[in-house]
Amino acid sequence: MFLKVQLPWNVMIPAENMDAKGLILKRAILVELLDAFASKKATKELGYYVAVTTLDKIGEGKIREHTGEVLFPVMFSGMTFKIFKGEIIHGVVHKLLKHGVFMRCGPIENVYLSYTKMPDYKYVPGENPIFMNEKTSRIQVETTVRVVVIGIKWMEAEREFQALASLEGDYLGPISEE
Repeated sequence: MFLKVQLPWNVMIPAENMDAKGLILKRAILVELLDAFASKKATKELGYYVAVTTLDKIGEGKIREHTGEVLFPVMFSGMTFKIFKGEIIHGVVHKLLKHGVFMRCGPIENVYLSYTKMPDYKYVPGENPIFMNEKTSRIQVETTVRVVVIGIKWMEAEREFQALASLEGDYLGPISEE
């Protein structure tokens, strides 16, 4: 789910980027904010940082004594992406194993769907292994699958989420097949 958030941030601007007119300063603050925002990746509370939408407020700058840089407190609006338990998502299979599949959903790389949560699907080994049910519905690499999220885990060291998914429910399963 996409969330609209308003966040405070501190932006450091080197002295050489300062300008009396203010236009170049605002641009430098925005560029530094975008760089910092992109490198942050995600937080447990807000999910993955996706985009800065507006720069709402630039506070008064404070000069750092030893470096000469100027610290500006800013307030901005942005978009984040976070999944929740019980949410229906679409994932694209990128890895298929005997015991389940790994999917990507937006910035989330590891959404795991276990074979135990795929009722009626059986593993079919081979050069290009698949999961198939009696109706010949297939789950294979590059298939988009509609699933329900049954668990989420925040991995602090990697600064990313992992999720467990299930096909147990109405209207869940592969939605595109090759």
